[in-house]
Formats: sequence, structure tokens, C-alpha cells
Amino acid sequence: MALWETLTESINHYTGLSPAAFFTILALMFVTYKVVCGMFVAAGDYAAVKRTNEFALREPVQMGDVTEEELRAYDGSDPNKPLLMAIKGQIYDVSRSRMFYGPGGPYALFAGRDASRALALMSFDPKDLTGNIEGLSASELEVLQDWEYKFMEKYVKVGQLVSKNTSESKETGNESEASKHEENISEEKQKEGHETQ
Repeated sequence: MALWETLTESINHYTGLSPAAFFTILALMFVTYKVVCGMFVAAGDYAAVKRTNEFALREPVQMGDVTEEELRAYDGSDPNKPLLMAIKGQIYDVSRSRMFYGPGGPYALFAGRDASRALALMSFDPKDLTGNIEGLSASELEVLQDWEYKFMEKYVKVGQLVSKNTSESKETGNESEASKHEENISEEKQKEGHETQ
């Protein structure tokens, strides 16, 4: 108690303020200091923010046909890859909204997937993270359509989901076309060789 009385007398003597006024001013000065310091970003924080913004401002890369397995690599775990998400089989680059769809974001579990069913049901249940929209009601399909319109307005479509079988058959088809083309060229060369003899 003696210490408190000595302190209050000292405050009054040196500042001319009551202890309540002195501590109120002290608290206001501390708050002002914190607010002013918060206005400025530390150099390390600035570099991180700049890197994030540079990535978000990159031009979206067209992916073409992508399987669900390939899409999972674009979930934001690799900061050098774009952040992708699909709705109704259409893939959108959502990199500009990394704070929502990137790691730690509220919608991070949708990244790298076709989240059509989860969006239609407004669900965060992992079993709903699928492009299967069978059995949805008309109102749920309407919600999904609203989401799709929002994505079409805000993000760039960079590809579409294909089944693994479709992807493999295209590769096989391209290989067979290439081998047919090589056979045709060799046949033409043989014909030319017979004609010149």
C-alpha cells in the first residue's frame, strides 16, 4: 500500500496528473504505437506478400484435358503450380483467390478437385467432394448453377476433366495415328523407289 501511495504522489508531483489520467494516457499511447506499427509491413512479410501477389497475377495456363488424378496435383501444396478447381467437369484457375482455396483457406479442401456435389449441397464433408451430381434436387442443382456462373465470371477456364480411360485412349489414338503416318510415308518411299527403277 505504501508503494502505491508513493507511486501516485510521484505521478501527481512530476506530471500534475491524477493516476487515472496518467494510466489512461499511457494506455492510449501504447494503442497508438501498435496501430502505427501495424500500418507498416516488415521486410520479410512484404517479400512474402509480393511473392503471393506475383503468383496470383500470373496469366492462367491452359491445361486442356486433365484426369482427376492429375488435377489433385494443383491443390495449392506446390506454390509454383496454379491453384485449380473444377465444377461440372470444367477446370478453373482460382490462383487469384489463394487465401480462400489455398492451404489453410476456408475452401482449401475444394482445390485440386471437382467439388460440384459439395458446392450444390453446401457441404464440407469429404465424401461430397466429387463431380457426381446424380440424385441432387432441383434446388441443389440451381445452387450449383449459381456457383458455376460465379466461377465463369471470376476465373479463367483452363481445361476440362476427362476420365482416365478417355485420356489413355487419346494417347493410344495419337500413337496409332503417328504409326499409320509413318507407314504411309514408308509406303510412298517404296513406291517412289519402284517408279524410278
